[in-house]
Parts: sequence; structure tokens; C-alpha cells
Amino acid sequence: MSDIDVAHADVTDVPLTFDDSVVLLDVREDDEWQRGHVAGAQHIPMGDVPARIDEIDRDATLYVMCHAGGRSLRVAQYLARNGFEPINVTGGMLAWAQAGRPVTAPEGPDGGSVGTV
Repeated sequence: MSDIDVAHADVTDVPLTFDDSVVLLDVREDDEWQRGHVAGAQHIPMGDVPARIDEIDRDATLYVMCHAGGRSLRVAQYLARNGFEPINVTGGMLAWAQAGRPVTAPEGPDGGSVGTV
């Protein structure tokens, strides 16, 4: 299977808020998500994407993120082959946290404290 080119974005080019027009798809595993994620992101683990593809808004600007950028690239390529126009977030959650962007963890003492990635 040949690689398909997808757009890439630096974490600083990704919005901090998400709505019907902009989606951040986090494809990390559940345990990674629980350790910390971007507020408002849509969580579908990589292995579940094919079965749950209809949950992803085809009309929204779609950013795809994982821990470091490798899995999200593979998912972005899969989505591109299936009619989406995804944008892979370069560096993933590691780069997001290193850039000082907000990370939430649901198990934090206040339900939204900064977590580790």
C-alpha cells in the first residue's frame, strides 16, 4: 500500500477550541487519553477508526493527533483514502505539551487539571 500525502500542521497552528467546523481527532489509546488530552478533542483510538469513521465530520477542518505524530499520520493517510482532507499534527501531544498548550486530565483533583502526556 503506497503512502498518500497529507497536510501537516505545527501545534502552534492548531486552534485551541473546537466546534462543528474544526475537529481535533485524538487517535491515542484510552490509557494515553486518560493521562492527558486536549479539551474538546474527539477521541477515537487508532484501531477503532475504521469501524467508527462515520462519527468523524467530513465537513469540518480535521486535525489528527497522537502521542508523537506517527500513528496520526497513518490514520490521516487512511482518512485521506476515504474522502477526508485530514491535517496531521506534527509532533503530537509531545509537541503540544512542550509548546505550553493546555492539557487536561479527567482524573485530576479538580476534574480538569494539567496532566502529563
